[in-house]
Amino acid sequence: MEDKQSVATLIDSTTTKIQQLQKAFAELESHRAVTLNLKWKELEEHFHGLEKSLKRRFHELEDQEKEFETKTRKSREMLKKREAAVVAKEQASLVRLQEKRDAAVFAISNALEKHRKVSPEEPADSCDGDSGELSVEEKPPDSVASESNSEDIKCSSENGNFGVKSYPQLVKICEEMDSEGLHKFISDNRKNLAALKEEIPWALKAAASPAYLVLESLKGFYLLEAPNVDRKKDSNLLGLRRTCIMLMECLSFLLRNMDMVSVSALISEDVRGQAKLIAEEWKPKLDALDMDASNGNSLEAHAFLQLLATFGIASDFNEEELSRLIPMVSRRRQTADLCRSLGLSEKMPGVIEVLVNNGRQIDAVNLAFAFDLTVQFLPVPLLKAYLKEARKASSPVKPGNSSSTAQIEFSERELAALKAVIKCIEEHNIEEQYPIDPLQKRVLLLEKVKADKKGSTEAAKPQTKRARANGAGYGPRVTNVAADKPFYSRTTDRYPQYVYDRPYVYSGPADNHGPALLGSATYNFSPSGNYFGYQYQVPYLH
Repeated sequence: MEDKQSVATLIDSTTTKIQQLQKAFAELESHRAVTLNLKWKELEEHFHGLEKSLKRRFHELEDQEKEFETKTRKSREMLKKREAAVVAKEQASLVRLQEKRDAAVFAISNALEKHRKVSPEEPADSCDGDSGELSVEEKPPDSVASESNSEDIKCSSENGNFGVKSYPQLVKICEEMDSEGLHKFISDNRKNLAALKEEIPWALKAAASPAYLVLESLKGFYLLEAPNVDRKKDSNLLGLRRTCIMLMECLSFLLRNMDMVSVSALISEDVRGQAKLIAEEWKPKLDALDMDASNGNSLEAHAFLQLLATFGIASDFNEEELSRLIPMVSRRRQTADLCRSLGLSEKMPGVIEVLVNNGRQIDAVNLAFAFDLTVQFLPVPLLKAYLKEARKASSPVKPGNSSSTAQIEFSERELAALKAVIKCIEEHNIEEQYPIDPLQKRVLLLEKVKADKKGSTEAAKPQTKRARANGAGYGPRVTNVAADKPFYSRTTDRYPQYVYDRPYVYSGPADNHGPALLGSATYNFSPSGNYFGYQYQVPYLH
């Protein structure tokens, strides 16, 4: 500041200096012996030019200094606001965590107390005291499921039975390190998949090397793929791949409930090396995948990302390339947890932007809620844009020329979009921001129109008649039941569609209703099971 004042003082004194110089020049001119070619006017113009130039440059520097001070002040204010926001979020997170812990302790205490009252004469047999097999009604809620699972793992580990009760054969298969037998056993018991998944982590612990057993089970992931087989429709291949993903998830669950020393022993450098070799073999095959064709439900991309997360080798691969795979699995239940495990949380704004630009606003909204990005990506405008695009796609180019069948198809598309938006609104509790009453009225209207058109179409069809077998008369021809086929179609494939594999709304408050299925004509579903916070319902059909 002092330097600036001194410079300003010197600039202001230039006029005085010029006047003094003028007097000296006049005195010099009066004593000259010879005529000087240099005139005072020229000198004066020269010095005045220098003075103006210095003043202009000085003012420019002052303006730049003020601009810099303004920017610095704004940056400091912004940093203070961000710091305050971070502190507030941390405090809120701590409060929520404490509430969940208190709720978990309270629920477990209540459950144990109820069990003691129900069976007071049964001997105590647990890790810390009285415990036992809780009934379905007495089990703690979903909010404490993870704490309960952790306690169960510790207790069962000390008891030595690994929690395998319904399927003791699993322990024997894992002890023998029989990966093919494990695949076959899961396929044979696919009807009880929810109960089976609960016992697989315990059974894996009985194996000499659970990690090697799971790696061994991945060998057939691409080997069964034949050139003339449609990967999206071959039930054998799809079932095997779902089983591979499930086994990696079960191993991850087992690892999460072990101490660091045990995890390091289980996932050794040799194991990581083999997992990396498999991942490097799979990665080139993902380049041929189409994000739009997979519709956010790609088993190949999911298995690759799950492999990296389970065996902790994500750091060996490029984050940008991994983030480009997320839209291929955006509709799968485990996407949000996978992204966090892979360290891709910071990449999610870019992933959500890609989903929005590709007309997948439902997936974008789900991920925005999962990663607290609803300020950057407002849910209501995204859902409205999704409905607008769906209505455009559902409108025939020439309404007068479209057939009844085509009109029914257009109505079904809009219905699916409306139900998906309604379910998304309900899942994330944003009814106040986006009321669902008008949407539900539109759903009822479209369903009525569709039913009327179907009825008129059926009535317009000619009824083919044929003579009865006894020749007594004629009757309507029945075309919906084949006489030479059983009522239930026989399943010849080894791996059918697994009921646990369907799209979902990402991590959030657990409840008892499933998310919307974009490609399904149904709306409300009743869950048939729950495992690790997941709900198993009707499969999504491509």
